[in-house]
Amino acid sequence: MRRCVRGILVVLALCVSLMPAVSARAVEERRAAPVPLERLFDNIAVSDDGRPARADFDGAGASLSARDLTAAGWTPGRGLTVQGARLTWPRRQPGEPDNVLAAGQDVRVTGRGDALAFLVAGTAGTETGGPGEITYANGTRSGYRLTAPDWRTGPLATKAVALPHINTPGGQLAERARLYVVTVPLVPGRPVASVRLPRAAGLHVFAVSVRTATRGWTGSWTTSAGGYGAVGPWTDRTLRLVVHTSAGGPRVRVRFDNTFAAAPVRIGSATVAVRASGAAARGTPVPLSFGGARGVEIPAGAQAYSDPLGFAVPADADLLVSFHLPGTVASAPVHRLAQQRSYVSGPGDHAADASGGPYTSVITSWPLLAGVDVSGGPGSVVLLGDSITDGDKSTADANRRWPDVLAGRLLTQSEVPRYGVLNQGISGNRVVTDRYPGDGVSTDAAGVSALHRFDRDVLAQPSARTAVVFEGINDMRWGTSAEQVIAGLRELAARGHARGIRMLAATILPCEGEARCTAAVDAERVAVNEWIRDGGVFDGVLDFDAVVRDPGRPSRILPAYDSGDHLHPGDAGLAALAESVDLRLL
Repeated sequence: MRRCVRGILVVLALCVSLMPAVSARAVEERRAAPVPLERLFDNIAVSDDGRPARADFDGAGASLSARDLTAAGWTPGRGLTVQGARLTWPRRQPGEPDNVLAAGQDVRVTGRGDALAFLVAGTAGTETGGPGEITYANGTRSGYRLTAPDWRTGPLATKAVALPHINTPGGQLAERARLYVVTVPLVPGRPVASVRLPRAAGLHVFAVSVRTATRGWTGSWTTSAGGYGAVGPWTDRTLRLVVHTSAGGPRVRVRFDNTFAAAPVRIGSATVAVRASGAAARGTPVPLSFGGARGVEIPAGAQAYSDPLGFAVPADADLLVSFHLPGTVASAPVHRLAQQRSYVSGPGDHAADASGGPYTSVITSWPLLAGVDVSGGPGSVVLLGDSITDGDKSTADANRRWPDVLAGRLLTQSEVPRYGVLNQGISGNRVVTDRYPGDGVSTDAAGVSALHRFDRDVLAQPSARTAVVFEGINDMRWGTSAEQVIAGLRELAARGHARGIRMLAATILPCEGEARCTAAVDAERVAVNEWIRDGGVFDGVLDFDAVVRDPGRPSRILPAYDSGDHLHPGDAGLAALAESVDLRLL
């Protein structure tokens, strides 16, 4: 009997001793349960200009100006699309907690897409970040690394928006404050359940979401903003831009980009039509809508996608995308070298006019418009390049750029899917150096570097399957070493592979005879090409150098392919590049 009592007491004691540990573990699990980001806000970044002491973003009393954010269109609770990701600026008033200092918190995030997008900034005085973890609905996990540039010293070339002032208790400073959108890869096809933030000093997170904008669409046409340039000025004018499709489809959407901008831009109405000739449409242009509205205001640094529209987009055809600008637009994101005439109307909204009569002026650039997508399809091939990809020296209004010829080849074969072909060439662009500084109105439209535009121009493109990198000669013509170019190309390949994109590289063309193409530059070019061919970093190589070089003098373009400036191939040379592509590599 005594033995039984002692046994019962031991069991009771053991149970009692276990209870606190079980309870503590349960409490910890409850604490770790993912919650929406806004429930974790523990820092105040935004202040009223008249009461700056109510915010302390950086631990030293400095903060963002609510007035500047409003002027940029970043108002509380507003949805912002940046790099294809839909994020919401915190629905908080100045002086209220509006962001999270990353310290390992578990955040509820749902959705299925290609990337997780974070709206962030650092306040550590330098780039800050660390590892985190994504949990999927099926219980699996994947790691990621999130890095945020500093809000006062980070690169303007990659910012989402820059504000003109910083508030401090001692007064407002005329110094740019930067905010960034940074994306990290997701496991394809798996719905996300939550994300654990890094533990990183000075890493602030304002918003997080799954990027889903590319699902179900194939890019048919695109162009990349090379800078933020002076235009017009246009007041109460309609732009009718001519673009040439690659893939076709039964539904369409268009994308406008206000990247690099400091202020919103208003589009009053927009339409799409198949082109007849000049500025005239074949039939009545069909209205586009934006969230059900006929127009849209695009905040600084953001994008706007039109609602899906049932409209049969033919492959290999000219479209007219027309949009009315009711206010005054004196500067805009622009792709300078369109090699295509487009049109500007006299006063009034003429987006729905079938006639070309109201369009009295011609422009040879593409402002604001950034993409035309079609529903379904096999996905897109993205061509990241410089002026040779951009079509410099090709015949204007004839669509003889090498990407156009490649798109035509894809449409007339059945060996591989008929991918959309997206031309992301920018004349003057470089791999590792920014030409456009990334902020303000500039006459330089050669863009930010391939490294700095890779997420926007490749990873965020609709259903991007393969990317071809064809750049480097401009770097070397202006003193960048082969080693630096190789390092940049290696990084592009790694970043593409991390997102599941097939990465191809094209060898760099010779250019003897052009003023900056010295023998020393050619030696650097040859070194880069040898690495591209033999380095094994890319999934395939397009040996464009071998296609167009003069066999008797390999440092120059074959005369039959030379446009005459010894740097750019003419129509025949561009066609030869496209015809040389083994489509199975795509």
